[in-house]
Amino acid sequence: MKIFPLLALLLTSVLNAQWQTETYSLKGGWNSIYLHGDAGHATIDTLFASNLEVEEVWRWIPNPSQVGFTTSPLIPASGTPEWVVWTRDGGANTLTTLAGQSAYLVKCAGTASSTYAVPIVQRPLTPSTNWVRNGANFLGFPATRTSTVKFSNYFSTFSAATAANTKIFKYIGGGLSAANPLQIFSPTNENVDRNQAYWFDSKVVGNFYAPVQITFSSATGLDFGRTGSRITARVLNRRNTPMTLSMAPVTSNTPPTGQEGITGAVPLTRRTFDAGSASFIETPLVTQNIVIAPQSTIELTFGIDRGAMGGTPDALFASMVRFTDAANEFDILIPAVARKSSLAGLWIGEALVSAVESKAQADAVTPTKNGYPLRYIIHVSDDGTARILSQVFLGTQAALPNNFGLCTKESGLKADSKATAKRIVSVHMPLDRVLTGTGTVALGSDLTSAISIPFDDPTNPFVHQYHPDHNNLDEKGNPLGAGFESYTIERQLTFTFTATPPAGSSVTSGWGSSVIGGTYAEVVQGLHKDSAGVGTGDGLHLTGTFELRRASELGTLTIN
Repeated sequence: MKIFPLLALLLTSVLNAQWQTETYSLKGGWNSIYLHGDAGHATIDTLFASNLEVEEVWRWIPNPSQVGFTTSPLIPASGTPEWVVWTRDGGANTLTTLAGQSAYLVKCAGTASSTYAVPIVQRPLTPSTNWVRNGANFLGFPATRTSTVKFSNYFSTFSAATAANTKIFKYIGGGLSAANPLQIFSPTNENVDRNQAYWFDSKVVGNFYAPVQITFSSATGLDFGRTGSRITARVLNRRNTPMTLSMAPVTSNTPPTGQEGITGAVPLTRRTFDAGSASFIETPLVTQNIVIAPQSTIELTFGIDRGAMGGTPDALFASMVRFTDAANEFDILIPAVARKSSLAGLWIGEALVSAVESKAQADAVTPTKNGYPLRYIIHVSDDGTARILSQVFLGTQAALPNNFGLCTKESGLKADSKATAKRIVSVHMPLDRVLTGTGTVALGSDLTSAISIPFDDPTNPFVHQYHPDHNNLDEKGNPLGAGFESYTIERQLTFTFTATPPAGSSVTSGWGSSVIGGTYAEVVQGLHKDSAGVGTGDGLHLTGTFELRRASELGTLTIN
C-alpha cells in the first residue's frame, strides 16, 4: 500500500450566470443584430412573447458545407445549410434559442418607418470571433454603446477587413432589396454599432473583434467555481499607439424567472507586485486605468476574497468586469462567477510549533530555533462535523456499491483494490483515533479537541515494553497503575482559522478554498509533576501556525 501525503480532487464549476439586458433598435422589415451574450436560458417564443412585432429570426451558420449554398448569403433561404430559422407561426422551426457570439436576421412587422425597442436578456460571454476565407463573414463587434468610432479606425490593425476591394453590408429595415442590405461604401464615415451585425466578403483569416485582445487562463472568463483562487488575463494592445485600458467591476441584473438567484457580486481582487516589500499583494478590484504600450501585452492576475463571501455552501456569486478604453472605442463585459466554498472534505497539513512555554517551570515563552512540524488530518463532514484522524484510507470501499471513498481503517477497503488505495498517517497521534472536535472549521472560527494518551498506551512516551523501569510492571511482573512508571498525557488542541494567511506563510492563492489555516495552540499536561508529585501540573504551552490543504471534497467518512 502506498503512503501518500496529499491528494487533490477538484470539481469543475458551473456555467456562468450573470445577467444584463441589451435593447435592440429595430425597424419594420429585415434587420440584423449581434448577440455578445447568450440568451439560451429561454426559448425564442418566450423571449419575444411580449414583442409580437418580431415575426422571424434567422441565424447564420458560418462556414457550412458548400453543397446547397444559397446564391447569396445576404438573402436567407430556408432549408439551406447556412441558415436555421424561427417563425412566430411555428412552422418547421429549426431555431429555438439564441446562442451568444452569433449574428441573426430579425424580420419585424411594418415598414422601414416602423421602429421598435426589443430587449433581450442574456449572459455575457468572453468575446471571440472567427473570420473564414471560404465563406461570408456575418459578424458584430463590441464597440461602446455611444460609439462614434469609424470602421476605418476600428479596423486599422486588421485593415484587410475594410480594404478597398472588399464589401461590407448592413441591414436597415424594410424588405429585401438592392437597398437592404445596404452596402457601406465609406468605412471612414460609418460608425461601428455594437448591436448591428455586418456582412463582410473579405477573404481573411483571423480572430479580430476589437483593437484589444483579452485572453484568459479560464476559457469561461473569470470562472472561479468553488475552489478556484487565481485567473490570469493577457491583454494585447493591437494599436500602434499607447492604449489606456480601464477596468471596472459591474453588478449583475436580477436573474430572469426560473434562473438561479445570485447571492452577491464576486469579491474580486487584483494581484500586483509591491516593490517596497518585494512581494505580491492582493487588493480589492476597483475601477482603475492601465496604460499598455503599442503592440504590447500585459498580464493581469485576478483573485477572489472568499472570506467576503457569505451565504450557504454552494451559493452563487456572479458579476462582471467591464473593459473600456480612453478612446471610447470598445466596451467588453467579462463574466465573473464563483460558488461559496464548502469546507466539507479531507484536509491535510501541518502545525508548525514556533514557541514553547513551561508553566510548571515558570519559564518564559521561548521561541524554537526551528519550527517543529506536526502533521494533522482533519475531515469535515457535509453537516460540518470536524474530526481529527490518526490515519485515513482513500480508495475503493468494501461496502457496496464499492464507490471511491474515505475510511479510517484498512478493513474498509475492497480487498482486491488495496494496491491502488492511499494511506495517510499522522505519526504523533495515538493509533486508530477518530476525535470529534468542538467548534467549526470556518474562517474566523475555532476548532478544539483533546487527545488523551493513557499511561499504558503503546504510544505513550513513558512506556517502553522491554525496559523494566518503564513497562508498568513491578519486580514480580504485576501490572502497575498510572503514576508509578508512566503518566496519562492530555493534549488540548486549538486551531484558530484566519481569513488571511498567517505571518510567514508562503501561500499566495487559494486561501479559504483549497488552503485553510491560522494560529495553533496546544497545552500538554502529564509531562511534569505537580506539587503533589502527580504528573499533571500546568504543563507545556505550545504555539505556532498551521496550514491545511484540501485533499478531497468528499464529505462522507466511513468510521470503521
